[in-house]
Amino acid sequence: MPSDRFRPLDEKSLVEYLKATPILAEKLGNQFDKLEIKEVGDGNLNFVYIVISPSGSFVIKQALPYIRLIGESWPLTKDRAYFEATTLKEHGRLCPDHVPEVYHFDRLMSLIGMRYIEPPHIILRKGLIAGIEYPLLAEHISDYMAKTLFYTSLLYLTTTDHKRAVAEFCGNVELCRHTQQVVFSDPYKVSEYNRWTSPYLDSDAEAVREDNILKLEIAELKSKFSERAQALIHADLHTSSVMVTGDSTQVIDPEFGFYGPMGFDIGAFVGNLILAYFAQDGHAVAGNDRKPYKVWILKTITETWNLFYKKFTALWDEHKDGPGEAYLPAIYNNPDLQLLVKQKYMKELFHDTLGFGAAKMIRRIVGVAHVEDFESIKEAKKRADCERKALNFAKNLLKERRNYQSINEVVSAIEQLDSQ
Repeated sequence: MPSDRFRPLDEKSLVEYLKATPILAEKLGNQFDKLEIKEVGDGNLNFVYIVISPSGSFVIKQALPYIRLIGESWPLTKDRAYFEATTLKEHGRLCPDHVPEVYHFDRLMSLIGMRYIEPPHIILRKGLIAGIEYPLLAEHISDYMAKTLFYTSLLYLTTTDHKRAVAEFCGNVELCRHTQQVVFSDPYKVSEYNRWTSPYLDSDAEAVREDNILKLEIAELKSKFSERAQALIHADLHTSSVMVTGDSTQVIDPEFGFYGPMGFDIGAFVGNLILAYFAQDGHAVAGNDRKPYKVWILKTITETWNLFYKKFTALWDEHKDGPGEAYLPAIYNNPDLQLLVKQKYMKELFHDTLGFGAAKMIRRIVGVAHVEDFESIKEAKKRADCERKALNFAKNLLKERRNYQSINEVVSAIEQLDSQ
């Protein structure tokens, strides 16, 4: 073992750790004289190092016992690294084309060694800010979501296998509690952690805290998040958890992974695309009003849901006589009933997707952790104008989600609000 106790690694101590860890040393060809190490952890929680030698490369990610964004005043369990490594392995088994391979996991050090997703891959959020189109994004992300969600649900698993998996991930309680606080609680009350573009959004933030209907709806979603062990979800699937090129999509950072509602993953991704859409006016410049790019984002939102629906239901059809115990063939034994079951299931999943997506949008505007889509708009008033449109849409979507019957209706509502 490289260590008998936890210690945060810096670049110097990381080299010693790599030398003492055979599988990682072998990946580098045991060449340490020309080693390049760069700390790139711009996230809220962890240290992330890119390690490159002439013979190989990988990423080292180490969880700290507190939230890096806040500091030691907000402690957080290091065990999240275990759940991230376990989710990466399981999701990678189910969808290897879109999940980086794990080479090494050290539970004592809360450390993961995994594939380095090399340039020209960039974080999707940065690509969206730059106005780059990714023609295969919807195809790839829908594939990832359909496979990881279907194959870890009762639609495919036996009750015994599903319950065992649920029990395993119940240990990720600290990150579930964190999500409950920052997504479903803090934005709707006075909290020391909340922030927004003040003074422009002061009344908007207050309106969220005083909206009784909004509070009723967020309580329902909080209950689903906390109590519904539907599938092994990534649980933080925003656009900074995806790395892309024109022909590659890689999903990273599933440390929040647990058995929860499928719509939380789909909604997180779609909701962040909607945030990107409303941020575009803040990035417009002379000669590039971003209007064609906004059309592409809406197209991607539509394709993401529609392709997910197609692939997920195709997997359901393919395995309808398989081991899954959600709908036993002996009971659901005729095509009409099977169709009704599927329609009901997918309708609820669609409305969950919209609700959770809206909740994720709201928390990114008036909660603790914001998004670079808006934060990179330097002029505060312009930024607030973009955020207000997104916030108003999210509030309406959260309250009226059951009235939407298709993703096309959602896109039309986005366009209508944006034109006002």
